[in-house]
Amino acid sequence: MRKRSRAREYALQMLYQLDITSDTQENVFNNFWLDKEHEDVSQELKDFSAELLYGVSQHIAEIDAKIRQYADNWQLERMAFVDRNIMRMGSFELLFREDIPPKVSINEAVELAKKYSGAEAGKFVNAILDKINIEKRK
Repeated sequence: MRKRSRAREYALQMLYQLDITSDTQENVFNNFWLDKEHEDVSQELKDFSAELLYGVSQHIAEIDAKIRQYADNWQLERMAFVDRNIMRMGSFELLFREDIPPKVSINEAVELAKKYSGAEAGKFVNAILDKINIEKRK
């Protein structure tokens, strides 16, 4: 698995934990890596996962507004936690990370949805993120 793909998985796990526990970002981040101290994880991987965690958290209101705008007949609060956080992370990359090609952000999010949620979730995530990307390019 590519490094950034692995970092996205870690970031997703932290965002999920943050969402369900309402703990602080610092606690979630520190406890997450404390639990993984036996694994050999590069600093580069930790840094990218931190950028995603803190970036999503910093821009959560704007990101959630974009998801709500395109999630027809879906309330953000009623979406599965994992799907919601995958879309948040993908939206953050699309809206705030010019260094990551939109196609990469969308494909990575779809793969995470397929792996952690299911094929239908992958389609849903793809549709929402594609709409956000199209609007941004206008």
